[in-house]
Amino acid sequence: MARKRTSTPGPYLLHLELLRERIPDASKFPYTLPAVRGLSKLLFHPKVTFLVGENGSGKSTLLEAIAVACGLNPEGGSRNFNFATRASHSTLVDALRLARSHAQNGDSFFLRAESFFNVASEIERLDSEGGGGPKIIDAYGKISLHEQSHGESFFALFKNRFRDNGLYLMDEPEAALSPQRQLEFLALLHDYVGRGGQFVIATHSPIIMAYPNACIYLLDGAGMREVAYTETEHYLVTRGFLSNPQRSLAVLMGDD
Repeated sequence: MARKRTSTPGPYLLHLELLRERIPDASKFPYTLPAVRGLSKLLFHPKVTFLVGENGSGKSTLLEAIAVACGLNPEGGSRNFNFATRASHSTLVDALRLARSHAQNGDSFFLRAESFFNVASEIERLDSEGGGGPKIIDAYGKISLHEQSHGESFFALFKNRFRDNGLYLMDEPEAALSPQRQLEFLALLHDYVGRGGQFVIATHSPIIMAYPNACIYLLDGAGMREVAYTETEHYLVTRGFLSNPQRSLAVLMGDD
């Protein structure tokens, strides 16, 4: 059963701008990425914004910079996480300016699939130190994230940790999810959107990016532009393959 929806204060993130006078060296990464090189202003959808594109197009780099600009840990977590297993985030955040609304977001979290293990480890470390208050893991379903499968730990985060009127940045949330779980994620996403949540999601999943009335930005060699869902390569390739998998496989494998 869906939880009761509350009144919404409006979107938190409005847009971001790239301030070229703050770029230290335009000939170095990440400023050489076409999506960054051609960036001037990116408008955020008040509910769901998708960043899509091939590996290396800059989705994760841009999302990480947005997260850091929002005061979130570059490896993931909330504003209260400040651990670093490896200082690797780019200088892009220093050249970005975020425009925020007057609405106060109730919560923020950055999910980074590749480093979620580190977030789980940090939760265990902090809880082992104690502090007199409730354990941090209580907000994630009370079961150690390391004692669950990768997909189950993701869902523990989605179902238990998120709050009303929250801002959630997600880098490849589909990484540990089966197709069925991705559909369940869409239902949870819709529930949180209805309770004032705003999401910015980098994804390869044609299932997740099918969420209706979202804004999809494609990052590629031509830069960054808004596209319709049915214009994405993810949709076209998946539709083409599923419509005739035998033919697609024959072409791929060079069979007559």
